[in-house]
Amino acid sequence: MAESDDFLHGDLTTIALCWRIERRDGVTIGLTDHDRDLLIDGLVHRAAPGMTPSAISRSDTLEADTMEVAGALSSSAISETDLLAGRWDGARVAIFAADWRGGGGRIDLGEGVIGTVETQETGFTAELRGASAALDQPVVEETAPECRAELGDKRCRAAMAGRRRFVRLAAVEGQVLTLDASELVPGGYAFGVLRWLSGAASGLESAIAASDGATVTLHGPPPIGVEPGGLVELIEGCDKSIATCAGRFANAANFRGEPYLPGIDLLTRYPGG
Repeated sequence: MAESDDFLHGDLTTIALCWRIERRDGVTIGLTDHDRDLLIDGLVHRAAPGMTPSAISRSDTLEADTMEVAGALSSSAISETDLLAGRWDGARVAIFAADWRGGGGRIDLGEGVIGTVETQETGFTAELRGASAALDQPVVEETAPECRAELGDKRCRAAMAGRRRFVRLAAVEGQVLTLDASELVPGGYAFGVLRWLSGAASGLESAIAASDGATVTLHGPPPIGVEPGGLVELIEGCDKSIATCAGRFANAANFRGEPYLPGIDLLTRYPGG
């Protein structure tokens, strides 16, 4: 459907700025700077006068399109707890101008994913990275002794059946969690993922730095609201070395690194050195 901008040319402006935000877990909300809720494309856009975008910079060059969105924190829309927990990281945002009278007019202003988020005393600011920001990524992979695939993905192809376990927390002390069951392989959950399945942190994930028996150590502090007795899912990890790939996973044929390629330290190797 072609965009209509007839509502921009009337004697009185009826413009409302709107945001459609889709989180990675499927939650979608709509916000508008109008003074009442608007129903647009089947989604109710709640009145949020505190939401304001910065100047939108768009170009036909290869420079990345970016902008900032500032807004007020609220328990019903975007809370500080959810922001700090990372629930909004990587969320897709579409910003557009619409006719608040409901005439169907709409002008798309920009879209992208949420990047850096900063919280302040009265609200938050979020960087919105446009589609062209993907051009900042490396075009080809760099050689490295470690595997560049992720455990279990289509390049790794390691079977993950039996490498996931559901356990409960026996104790929580900072970044160290004690579980009600021991790991099946020594250090098997190091570099893996812990998915929270109950409580306020349900749906979030934490990276595991190390594991030993019935304890795991997270890379960072656990989310807010984590308590003993909570249910979690443990997903086995990999240190991306050829030894682990061949020894524990029997998957050396799919190793995506160059473990035997000489590095720059070859220049320092000399007789008697």
